[in-house]
Amino acid sequence: MATVRQPPAPERRDELVQAIGEAMQQYQRSVQAFDDTVGRALGLGPADLRCLDWLVDGPKSAGQLSTATGLRPAATTALIDRLAKRGLVRRTRSEADRRTVLVEMTELGQRRTWEAYGPLVRAGQPMLDELSTEQLTFMADFLRRITALTDEHRGLLTQHPPEPA
Repeated sequence: MATVRQPPAPERRDELVQAIGEAMQQYQRSVQAFDDTVGRALGLGPADLRCLDWLVDGPKSAGQLSTATGLRPAATTALIDRLAKRGLVRRTRSEADRRTVLVEMTELGQRRTWEAYGPLVRAGQPMLDELSTEQLTFMADFLRRITALTDEHRGLLTQHPPEPA
């Protein structure tokens, strides 16, 4: 007979929710510090590294990169020029619409970023191997939902920014 899990007592639940919030905040700081270290090691600024991160999923237009990085179009063009000069990205024509120029990561860009991030990915794999399919499904769903929530609130801040400090 399967054991039915009881939800934690309310005070315990509050403690767990707070602990998750604190753990997520610590994780965000750790990822940011790691990304900063990768950027310094590769001689890239934060926006340059963020651009390469967005290109891992495939080619993007300059407009998409501008939105993703939060840079103005002219600054995005300069960023793409810097990365192209270093051989990390290239401009290509879209197969769907030859008028559209896309930016994609080069093999050198992929290799350099994997050299930095690959060891972390490989070291983290055993942690995922410990989890059941049910736990992995829950985590994937939770991460997608929290990402959507964060993106939604980023959009709200863009539309209604707080007063400068």
